[in-house]
Amino acid sequence: MMKIQTAFVTGATGLLGNNLVRELVSQGARVKALVRSMEKGRQQFGATDSIELIEGDMTDVAAFAEHLHGCDVLFHTAAYFRDNYKGGSHWAKLKAINIEGTERLLEQAYRAGVRRFVHTSSIAVLNGEPGMPIDETCLRRPEEADDYYRSKILADERVFAFLDQHPEMHASLVLPGWMWGPGDLGPTSSGQLANDVMRGKLPGLVTGSFSVVDARDVAQAMILAAERGKRGERYLAAGQHMTMHQLVPLLGVIAGVKTPTRTLPLPLLYLLATLQEAYARLSGKPVLLSLATVRLMVKEANRSHFNHAKSERDLGLTFRPLEQTLQDTVAWLRNHPPLRRL
Repeated sequence: MMKIQTAFVTGATGLLGNNLVRELVSQGARVKALVRSMEKGRQQFGATDSIELIEGDMTDVAAFAEHLHGCDVLFHTAAYFRDNYKGGSHWAKLKAINIEGTERLLEQAYRAGVRRFVHTSSIAVLNGEPGMPIDETCLRRPEEADDYYRSKILADERVFAFLDQHPEMHASLVLPGWMWGPGDLGPTSSGQLANDVMRGKLPGLVTGSFSVVDARDVAQAMILAAERGKRGERYLAAGQHMTMHQLVPLLGVIAGVKTPTRTLPLPLLYLLATLQEAYARLSGKPVLLSLATVRLMVKEANRSHFNHAKSERDLGLTFRPLEQTLQDTVAWLRNHPPLRRL
C-alpha cells in the first residue's frame, strides 16, 4: 500500500475538495490545492504550511500544469455542475470542463511524471430498475442521460481511453452520491436545502429518493482508492438511501425547527422551478429547484439503492451515521458568515 507524500487536488475549495485536502493533511501529506480564487482558497483553508494554493481553472490546464511536478497522486474533484441546474443550455461548459478538461489534466499529469490518478465520477453514470440495488456494473447509456449525467459518462470514457493508451498510468474512479458535510462554501444543493429548512423557506416536500453521503467519507474513499484501488476500477461511495420525506424531518429535528409536512404536487413543482430559474438568472444567487432538477427527481425516483460491497471489501470503506453528518452540516452552516447575515 502506497503512502501519499504530496498530492494535487483540483476543485479544492468545493465540498468534496476541501474535505479531501483536510484529510490528506491530517494524514501527513503535503497538498497542492487548485483554486479558482485565491481569496476563496484563503477563506476555506487560512494559512497552513502543508497546503499550497494554486490559482487556476480547468478550462486552461496548461496554465497550472507546472505545479503537477513532484506529486505522488492527482485527485480530480473539480467539475461543472451547479450552474447547469439554473436553466438554459450549458453543454459547451460541461464539455469543456468535465470532459475535455479531464482529458487535458490526464495528459499534463502524465507529462509531469504523475502516475496515480483518482477521478471523481458520479452515481450519475449508473442506472438500474426502481427499488433494485445498483452496483458499479450497472452503467447508464449516454443517450438516456441529461447533459450533466452525459458529461460524467463521457469523462469516465476519456479516463479509460487514456489508461488503454498509457499502461504505466494507474487510475481509479470514485462514485459519490449526494454529498453533505462541513465546508460547503458554495453552497451546494445540500447546503442550500439545509439553509432553506433552517430559515423556514421550504414550501413543502417533494417526491423522489436520494443517496446521501458525508463528503468526508467520500474524501476517505478517494484516499483509499489511491492507496489500495485497482487500476481502471470504479468504487461506489454513494451513502444511504433516503426519501425527502425522511430527510427533511430528520434535518428539522437536528436543527430544532419545524418542517413542512405536505407534499407539493408535480404541476406546482414545475411552476416553482420556472420561477426559481428566472430568479437565479436575474440575481446570480443559488436556488434549490430548477426544471432540470424536477425532471431528474421524476426520472430517478426510487433509483438510489446502491450496493457498496466492492468498496467495503477492496478499500475497507465505511460510512459514519447520517445523523452525525447532518449535525455537522447544520453546525457549520450556522457559523458560516452568509447565514449569519440573513
